[in-house]
Amino acid sequence: MVNSYGIFFSITANHSCSFTNNTPTTTTALLHHSSSLKQFHYKPCFGSSSSLLGPVTRNQAIQSDSYSQTSELAGRSWDNLGFDPISTDYMYTMKCSEEGGFSDGGLQPFQSIQLVPSACVLNYGQAIIEDLIAYKKQDDSILLFRPEEYGLCMRIGADRLCMPAPTIEQFVEAVKVTVLANRRWIPPPDKGFLHIRPLLMGSGAVLSLKSAPEFTFLIYVTPVGNYFVEGMKPINLVVENEFHRATRGGVGNVKAISNYASILKAQAAAKANGFSDVLYLDSVHSRYLEHVSTANIFIVKDKTISTPVLGGTIQPGITRKSIIDIARNQGFRIEERLVSIEELFDADEVFCAGDSVCLLPVGSITYLDKRVSYKERGTSAVLQQLYLALTGLSLNFCSINKEQITSSPPHQC
Repeated sequence: MVNSYGIFFSITANHSCSFTNNTPTTTTALLHHSSSLKQFHYKPCFGSSSSLLGPVTRNQAIQSDSYSQTSELAGRSWDNLGFDPISTDYMYTMKCSEEGGFSDGGLQPFQSIQLVPSACVLNYGQAIIEDLIAYKKQDDSILLFRPEEYGLCMRIGADRLCMPAPTIEQFVEAVKVTVLANRRWIPPPDKGFLHIRPLLMGSGAVLSLKSAPEFTFLIYVTPVGNYFVEGMKPINLVVENEFHRATRGGVGNVKAISNYASILKAQAAAKANGFSDVLYLDSVHSRYLEHVSTANIFIVKDKTISTPVLGGTIQPGITRKSIIDIARNQGFRIEERLVSIEELFDADEVFCAGDSVCLLPVGSITYLDKRVSYKERGTSAVLQQLYLALTGLSLNFCSINKEQITSSPPHQC
């Protein structure tokens, strides 16, 4: 029996890693929202693809040494994990210059990095990030959610910002190696997960506005719990009617680091007034829903689930696509379209889906002097159904060992 909702890797300490693709590829959908792919051509900067199952890096010894450590952190309490960075054991780095491709990547102890003051990332913000999760099952196997699709997203984002990027194979291999080297930092089942942060930046020195002459790809990880302090409790959003998260023709559909600093002011104001986060509107009409700070928005009315259509200002999140696939298979009508602010006040329920937040119910939304509470309209029945589909599929496919693949959504979000 095969599900069509996700692609997971099962990885083990002996470096084996196998995978399966049980869902239609998203390459076409992602490429559709990156018109720049046909406009920019770079000098080859990718090197040869590293084998997914072959030798990893010249720093393999570092990784092997890590396995001699105690698999669990003595005295570590995994209860009440937040979403703040914790220093772990190792990080992964790889560089690319104008003269060559990404190569000689490997692990090194987690530490500060050195950048010259004239680094392009510091002066002009040339960098993108991605967010993945790894979690541990009861049999001690480790699962990764669709790492190859995040690798594709990084390549698309890199192209938009005039950067070369690792191949998808290099990306997946780097993620796998980093997770395995830090496996003792993965929380036990149901206690949290390991947040994986790939970062690609223009680390070379520039003065005039141009692309960097050197690029650095790195990955670090940290154990985390829920994104919001409320945990899985309903969050309270406020609609922002002054600032906008993205504009047409910008970089709102990729994870450029510049997307996030510009919304800190609105987010800080929202939290100071007791809200969990901000819901942003489109920058043209200030009427149509677009994005929560780091998540996609969904509204439910009867058997229809609507979410803002991708159009260059909205991130085509992997979690977003997974929820759409699951809901459609469960018989819901899915509408990807312009969703007006007025529809919030008639919705049965609202929820968020994101690569960091996973799934979260929305308890209330405030817009100007109006507030709508979904708590008063009953439980988040549709969200619970979708969430149970994710966790239920995980439980149904738990008959695996450390050498086998699994194809199931994450049990812990």
